[in-house]
Amino acid sequence: MESEKSEEFYIRLKEQLEETTSWPADYLYKFIVLTDVEKINKIHDIFNNTGAVIESKKSKKGKYTSLSITVNLKNAEEVIVKYKEVGLVEGVISL
Repeated sequence: MESEKSEEFYIRLKEQLEETTSWPADYLYKFIVLTDVEKINKIHDIFNNTGAVIESKKSKKGKYTSLSITVNLKNAEEVIVKYKEVGLVEGVISL
């Protein structure tokens, strides 16, 4: 269940994206996740069939993996939807 705080965050993000971006546009997501193949695969699955370019980089000790995902989206609402889907994967930090 989503908290009010995160809902407010998404409302502000959507407003900012609509003000600063001409859609459709490429959007860059950045996530950090514990290096866990299952979690990384879940994130890959969320962006499957979207034409996303996904770059993965492990931390120095290999405990964490950062994912940079560039994808062309139609509007700010699509950006929010993907953030919410990834938010369901446990332990993911969105930057």
